[in-house]
Amino acid sequence: MKAYFISGLGADRRVFYKIQLPPGYQPIYLDWIDPLPNENFSDYAKRFSAMIKPGEDFILIGLSFGGMLASELAKILSPKKIIIISSVSCYKELPWYFKLAGKLGLQKILTPSIYKKATILNRIMGPGNKEMKQIVYDYVKRTDPNFIRWSLNEILRWNQPARLSGLIHVHGSNDHLLPCRYTNADYVIKKGGHLMVMNMAGEVNKILQNILEG
Repeated sequence: MKAYFISGLGADRRVFYKIQLPPGYQPIYLDWIDPLPNENFSDYAKRFSAMIKPGEDFILIGLSFGGMLASELAKILSPKKIIIISSVSCYKELPWYFKLAGKLGLQKILTPSIYKKATILNRIMGPGNKEMKQIVYDYVKRTDPNFIRWSLNEILRWNQPARLSGLIHVHGSNDHLLPCRYTNADYVIKKGGHLMVMNMAGEVNKILQNILEG
């Protein structure tokens, strides 16, 4: 069965390089596409869904913002499973400061240059090794500012009312970007940060094995 991976904002497929799935699953890494002018998240998901081959069984695994996109895709397609990691399943799980920022329209002043600052990136990544941080730094520096601006806008304006049926949520207890206490995660990895798929991949792999073989 095909397993489609979607990375988060500020990361690419390399964040999944330590993730291993049980036998029988074929990992496929989907890269973000450029949004069209004034395109909303649901319309973006419809275009993005064209990368998923119809008529075959598949699962979705989304990290951070990629988890939000996985939820949008699941409303269009019919995945056998939806697994989100270091993400949120609905609007209610966004931290209060994300909700406030969205209501105040602060995304208009959250410029890409602010997002790319090392201090902000360190806050997002949390503890991690040099290799992990270099991958993220390299990707963010290369990312189109328009894509960053669009992504921030869609994150802060996401209005998913409720968790989708069958969605499975994996989170880290030490996630500083999307704190675990605001979520209703099914699996919580102790001391896991926002990018635990890289620096705690062993723990994530055990949970994925349990989900996919259970």
